[in-house]
This record gives sequence, structure tokens and C-alpha cells, in this order.
Amino acid sequence: MKDRDTNVQTIRDTVLSFQNARGWTVWQNARNVAISICLEASELLEIFQWCDNAEADRKARETDREHFREELADVLIYCISMANAYDVDIATAIEEKLEKNAKKYPIK
Repeated sequence: MKDRDTNVQTIRDTVLSFQNARGWTVWQNARNVAISICLEASELLEIFQWCDNAEADRKARETDREHFREELADVLIYCISMANAYDVDIATAIEEKLEKNAKKYPIK
């Protein structure tokens, strides 16, 4: 694993810079980005769909790790793209959702 200090803002800026340099703005609308997220998540699911939990965990760590990493990164890139397109502060959105989830699923 690379030893580096990376935060949500750094990743967001990197994704935005990459897309801006290529003029990739046409596909950035809610429907297209949501479809892209679904397609990448479906590919991610294909790795594990016939596995039990233990085998899926093993595959994520070993045999299909590169495929898993790539699909996971694609899902994250599309999610970040959607946040950028609609000016959503990702860190704040995550914090707010975790607060809601904490109330919904309290520690027992």
C-alpha cells in the first residue's frame, strides 16, 4: 500500500482536474452518471455473485483483487463526478449521512 496523505478533497480535485483536462462534461448529468455508477457496481457484483461471504472476501483480497480495485475505483470516480457536477460537498454529505445512520442503527 502506498504511504501518502490523501483526503476526500485531494481525490475530488484530482478527478475534477482529470475530467476538465479532457473536456468531459457532456456525460455529466444526473441520469448518465447514475447509470454509470449502476453499471460499474454491477460489474463489481459479478465478481462475487455466486460466492458465499468467505469466498467473496478471499476473492476481493486475492484472485480478483485487481478487477475489484478497478471497479471500485470506477464507482468512486463516478460518485465524485456526480458530486462535482451538482456542487455537493462529499465530506459533509458523508458526515450527515453517518449521523442519520447512527440514529437509525444505534450501537447496542
